[in-house]
Amino acid sequence: MDFGLTGRNALVAGGGRGIGKAIARALAGEGCDVAIAARTSSQVEDSAREISGQTGATVIPMVMDALSTEQVNRTVDAAAERLGGLHILVNSASHPGGAADAIGYIETVNEESLLSDFDVKYVGALRLSRAAIPYLKNAGWGRIINISGGNARNAGNLSGGARNVALVHQTKTLSIDLGPHGITVNCIHPGATRTERTPGMQAAQSRDLGISPEELERRQFAPGAASGNAVGRMIEADEVGYLAAFLASDKAAAITGEVISAGGGIGSAVFY
Repeated sequence: MDFGLTGRNALVAGGGRGIGKAIARALAGEGCDVAIAARTSSQVEDSAREISGQTGATVIPMVMDALSTEQVNRTVDAAAERLGGLHILVNSASHPGGAADAIGYIETVNEESLLSDFDVKYVGALRLSRAAIPYLKNAGWGRIINISGGNARNAGNLSGGARNVALVHQTKTLSIDLGPHGITVNCIHPGATRTERTPGMQAAQSRDLGISPEELERRQFAPGAASGNAVGRMIEADEVGYLAAFLASDKAAAITGEVISAGGGIGSAVFY
Protein backbone atom coordinates (compact mmCIF):
# COMPACT_ATOMS: atom_id res chain seq x y z
CA MET A 1 0.00 0.00 0.00
CA ASP A 2 1.30 3.43 -0.96
CA PHE A 3 0.74 5.80 1.95
CA GLY A 4 1.21 8.82 -0.30
CA LEU A 5 3.85 10.35 1.95
CA THR A 6 6.61 10.79 -0.62
CA GLY A 7 7.46 14.48 -0.78
CA ARG A 8 5.75 15.35 2.50
CA ASN A 9 7.68 17.21 5.20
CA ALA A 10 7.41 16.37 8.89
CA LEU A 11 8.55 17.80 12.20
CA VAL A 12 8.81 15.32 15.07
CA ALA A 13 9.13 16.98 18.47
CA GLY A 14 10.81 14.60 20.87
CA GLY A 15 12.33 12.77 17.90
CA GLY A 16 15.77 12.24 19.40
CA ARG A 17 14.97 8.92 21.03
CA GLY A 18 12.25 6.49 22.00
CA ILE A 19 8.83 6.56 20.38
CA GLY A 20 9.48 9.92 18.72
CA LYS A 21 12.59 8.57 17.04
CA ALA A 22 10.72 5.48 15.87
CA ILE A 23 8.00 7.67 14.36
CA ALA A 24 10.60 9.81 12.59
CA ARG A 25 12.16 6.63 11.17
CA ALA A 26 8.79 5.33 9.97
CA LEU A 27 7.92 8.63 8.27
CA ALA A 28 11.34 8.83 6.63
CA GLY A 29 10.97 5.25 5.46
CA GLU A 30 7.70 6.19 3.74
CA GLY A 31 9.34 9.01 1.80
CA CYS A 32 9.04 12.01 4.11
CA ASP A 33 11.82 14.46 4.75
CA VAL A 34 11.94 14.99 8.49
CA ALA A 35 13.15 17.46 11.09
CA ILE A 36 13.62 15.99 14.56
CA ALA A 37 13.73 18.25 17.60
CA ALA A 38 14.80 17.60 21.18
CA ARG A 39 16.71 19.34 23.94
CA THR A 40 20.00 17.48 23.58
CA SER A 41 22.12 18.41 20.57
CA SER A 42 24.24 15.25 20.45
CA GLN A 43 21.14 13.06 20.73
CA VAL A 44 19.26 14.57 17.78
CA GLU A 45 22.41 14.76 15.66
CA ASP A 46 23.18 11.07 16.21
CA SER A 47 19.56 10.07 15.57
CA ALA A 48 19.34 12.19 12.42
CA ARG A 49 22.46 10.54 10.98
CA GLU A 50 21.17 7.09 11.88
CA ILE A 51 17.70 7.58 10.38
CA SER A 52 19.05 9.23 7.24
CA GLY A 53 21.50 6.36 6.77
CA GLN A 54 18.72 3.79 7.19
CA THR A 55 16.19 5.46 4.88
CA GLY A 56 18.05 7.80 2.54
CA ALA A 57 15.73 10.64 3.57
CA THR A 58 16.75 14.14 4.53
CA VAL A 59 16.69 14.25 8.35
CA ILE A 60 17.49 17.57 10.00
CA PRO A 61 18.47 17.71 13.70
CA MET A 62 17.15 20.68 15.67
CA VAL A 63 17.61 21.66 19.31
CA MET A 64 14.45 22.83 21.06
CA ASP A 65 12.89 22.96 24.51
CA ALA A 66 9.10 22.64 24.34
CA LEU A 67 8.86 24.79 27.48
CA SER A 68 9.97 27.84 25.51
CA THR A 69 7.49 29.49 23.16
CA GLU A 70 10.35 31.39 21.54
CA GLN A 71 12.32 28.20 20.86
CA VAL A 72 9.24 26.40 19.57
CA ASN A 73 8.36 29.19 17.14
CA ARG A 74 11.94 29.45 15.93
CA THR A 75 12.22 25.69 15.44
CA VAL A 76 8.96 25.35 13.52
CA ASP A 77 9.85 28.29 11.27
CA ALA A 78 13.34 26.91 10.64
CA ALA A 79 12.04 23.41 9.92
CA ALA A 80 9.53 24.73 7.40
CA GLU A 81 12.17 26.88 5.73
CA ARG A 82 14.80 24.14 5.49
CA LEU A 83 12.37 21.44 4.39
CA GLY A 84 10.49 23.66 1.96
CA GLY A 85 7.19 23.67 3.83
CA LEU A 86 5.53 21.58 6.51
CA HIS A 87 2.77 18.99 6.28
CA ILE A 88 3.04 16.80 9.38
CA LEU A 89 3.61 17.59 13.06
CA VAL A 90 4.19 14.90 15.67
CA ASN A 91 4.03 15.99 19.30
CA SER A 92 6.06 13.47 21.29
CA ALA A 93 8.08 15.74 23.58
CA SER A 94 7.64 14.73 27.22
CA HIS A 95 9.02 12.65 30.07
CA PRO A 96 7.32 9.22 29.84
CA GLY A 97 4.99 8.74 32.79
CA GLY A 98 5.87 12.06 34.37
CA ALA A 99 8.32 13.25 37.00
CA ALA A 100 8.91 10.78 39.83
CA ASP A 101 7.63 13.20 42.48
CA ALA A 102 4.52 14.13 40.48
CA ILE A 103 2.92 10.72 40.07
CA GLY A 104 2.34 9.56 43.65
CA TYR A 105 -0.17 10.26 46.39
CA ILE A 106 -1.74 13.69 46.69
CA GLU A 107 -0.08 14.18 50.07
CA THR A 108 3.38 13.92 48.53
CA VAL A 109 2.96 15.19 44.97
CA ASN A 110 5.30 18.05 44.07
CA GLU A 111 3.26 20.86 42.55
CA GLU A 112 6.19 22.35 40.64
CA SER A 113 6.99 19.01 39.01
CA LEU A 114 3.32 18.44 38.22
CA LEU A 115 3.01 21.84 36.54
CA SER A 116 6.25 21.28 34.65
CA ASP A 117 4.94 17.95 33.33
CA PHE A 118 1.80 19.69 32.06
CA ASP A 119 3.81 22.55 30.60
CA VAL A 120 5.98 20.20 28.55
CA LYS A 121 3.37 17.74 27.30
CA TYR A 122 0.07 19.63 27.10
CA VAL A 123 1.15 23.24 26.67
CA GLY A 124 4.20 22.14 24.67
CA ALA A 125 1.92 20.38 22.17
CA LEU A 126 -0.28 23.47 22.06
CA ARG A 127 2.75 25.70 21.37
CA LEU A 128 3.98 23.45 18.59
CA SER A 129 0.57 23.03 16.96
CA ARG A 130 -0.11 26.76 17.08
CA ALA A 131 3.22 27.47 15.38
CA ALA A 132 2.79 24.75 12.75
CA ILE A 133 -0.85 25.31 11.80
CA PRO A 134 -0.22 28.28 9.45
CA TYR A 135 2.18 26.12 7.42
CA LEU A 136 -0.29 23.22 7.28
CA LYS A 137 -3.10 25.56 6.23
CA ASN A 138 -0.86 27.05 3.56
CA ALA A 139 -0.21 23.55 2.20
CA GLY A 140 -3.95 22.82 2.14
CA TRP A 141 -3.23 19.45 3.76
CA GLY A 142 -1.91 18.50 7.15
CA ARG A 143 -1.59 15.98 9.92
CA ILE A 144 -1.07 16.56 13.64
CA ILE A 145 -0.37 13.45 15.70
CA ASN A 146 -0.24 13.74 19.48
CA ILE A 147 1.47 11.04 21.52
CA SER A 148 -0.49 10.65 24.74
CA GLY A 149 -0.42 7.44 26.80
CA GLY A 150 -2.36 4.60 28.35
CA ASN A 151 -2.30 6.31 31.76
CA ALA A 152 -5.19 8.41 30.44
CA ARG A 153 -7.42 5.36 30.91
CA ASN A 154 -6.22 4.37 34.37
CA ALA A 155 -6.46 6.15 37.70
CA GLY A 156 -3.39 6.43 39.89
CA ASN A 157 -0.89 8.67 38.11
CA LEU A 158 -1.71 12.27 38.97
CA SER A 159 0.66 13.62 36.34
CA GLY A 160 0.69 11.11 33.50
CA GLY A 161 -3.02 10.34 33.59
CA ALA A 162 -4.28 13.89 33.83
CA ARG A 163 -2.01 15.42 31.20
CA ASN A 164 -2.73 12.58 28.78
CA VAL A 165 -6.47 13.12 29.18
CA ALA A 166 -5.96 16.85 28.62
CA LEU A 167 -4.03 16.14 25.43
CA VAL A 168 -6.92 14.02 24.14
CA HIS A 169 -9.25 16.99 24.70
CA GLN A 170 -6.85 19.25 22.81
CA THR A 171 -6.77 16.71 19.99
CA LYS A 172 -10.55 16.66 19.58
CA THR A 173 -10.84 20.44 19.81
CA LEU A 174 -8.20 21.06 17.15
CA SER A 175 -9.69 18.40 14.87
CA ILE A 176 -12.96 20.32 14.76
CA ASP A 177 -11.24 23.64 14.16
CA LEU A 178 -8.88 22.37 11.46
CA GLY A 179 -11.00 19.83 9.58
CA PRO A 180 -12.26 22.38 7.03
CA HIS A 181 -8.64 23.12 6.11
CA GLY A 182 -7.80 19.52 5.18
CA ILE A 183 -5.94 18.92 8.45
CA THR A 184 -6.58 15.88 10.63
CA VAL A 185 -5.60 15.68 14.30
CA ASN A 186 -5.33 12.36 16.09
CA CYS A 187 -3.88 10.89 19.26
CA ILE A 188 -2.00 7.67 20.00
CA HIS A 189 -1.99 5.99 23.41
CA PRO A 190 1.20 3.88 23.60
CA GLY A 191 1.29 1.24 26.29
CA ALA A 192 4.45 -0.28 27.75
CA THR A 193 6.87 0.22 24.88
CA ARG A 194 10.43 -0.97 24.37
CA THR A 195 12.82 1.95 23.81
CA GLU A 196 16.47 2.73 24.54
CA ARG A 197 15.59 3.17 28.23
CA THR A 198 14.11 -0.31 28.61
CA PRO A 199 17.25 -2.48 29.06
CA GLY A 200 18.60 -0.33 31.89
CA MET A 201 15.25 -0.23 33.67
CA GLN A 202 14.78 -3.99 33.32
CA ALA A 203 18.31 -4.69 34.54
CA ALA A 204 17.73 -2.68 37.72
CA GLN A 205 14.33 -4.26 38.41
CA SER A 206 15.51 -7.80 37.72
CA ARG A 207 18.52 -7.35 40.03
CA ASP A 208 16.20 -6.28 42.84
CA LEU A 209 14.04 -9.36 42.29
CA GLY A 210 16.92 -11.78 41.71
CA ILE A 211 15.65 -12.89 38.31
CA SER A 212 16.73 -12.42 34.70
CA PRO A 213 15.45 -9.53 32.58
CA GLU A 214 13.74 -12.10 30.34
CA GLU A 215 11.88 -13.63 33.29
CA LEU A 216 10.94 -10.16 34.51
CA GLU A 217 9.36 -9.31 31.17
CA ARG A 218 7.57 -12.66 31.02
CA ARG A 219 6.00 -12.01 34.43
CA GLN A 220 5.11 -8.42 33.60
CA PHE A 221 3.13 -9.45 30.53
CA ALA A 222 1.64 -12.68 31.83
CA PRO A 223 -2.18 -12.95 31.77
CA GLY A 224 -3.63 -11.02 34.69
CA ALA A 225 -0.47 -9.02 35.40
CA ALA A 226 -0.89 -5.29 36.01
CA SER A 227 0.89 -4.39 32.77
CA GLY A 228 -0.29 -7.46 30.87
CA ASN A 229 -1.96 -7.16 27.48
CA ALA A 230 -3.76 -9.31 24.94
CA VAL A 231 -0.65 -10.05 22.88
CA GLY A 232 1.39 -11.06 25.94
CA ARG A 233 4.50 -9.02 25.19
CA MET A 234 6.01 -5.56 25.27
CA ILE A 235 5.23 -3.36 22.28
CA GLU A 236 8.16 -2.28 20.11
CA ALA A 237 8.65 1.45 19.47
CA ASP A 238 8.68 0.81 15.72
CA GLU A 239 5.15 -0.61 15.98
CA VAL A 240 3.94 2.74 17.31
CA GLY A 241 5.87 4.36 14.47
CA TYR A 242 3.98 2.31 11.88
CA LEU A 243 0.65 3.46 13.32
CA ALA A 244 1.76 7.08 13.25
CA ALA A 245 2.85 6.73 9.62
CA PHE A 246 -0.59 5.41 8.70
CA LEU A 247 -2.34 8.26 10.52
CA ALA A 248 -0.09 10.68 8.64
CA SER A 249 -0.99 9.15 5.30
CA ASP A 250 -3.56 9.97 2.64
CA LYS A 251 -5.22 6.66 3.46
CA ALA A 252 -6.23 7.92 6.94
CA ALA A 253 -8.07 11.02 5.69
CA ALA A 254 -11.36 9.88 7.27
CA ILE A 255 -9.84 9.55 10.75
CA THR A 256 -9.68 12.70 12.86
CA GLY A 257 -10.31 13.66 16.47
CA GLU A 258 -9.74 10.06 17.48
CA VAL A 259 -7.59 8.19 19.99
CA ILE A 260 -6.00 4.89 19.01
CA SER A 261 -4.29 2.70 21.60
CA ALA A 262 -1.08 0.95 20.59
CA GLY A 263 -0.68 -1.05 23.77
CA GLY A 264 -1.27 -4.58 22.52
CA GLY A 265 -4.81 -4.73 23.88
CA ILE A 266 -4.06 -3.67 27.44
CA GLY A 267 -6.88 -3.82 29.98
CA SER A 268 -10.41 -5.21 29.80
CA ALA A 269 -12.44 -1.98 29.78
CA VAL A 270 -14.65 -1.42 26.75
CA PHE A 271 -14.27 1.98 25.04
CA TYR A 272 -16.99 2.88 22.59
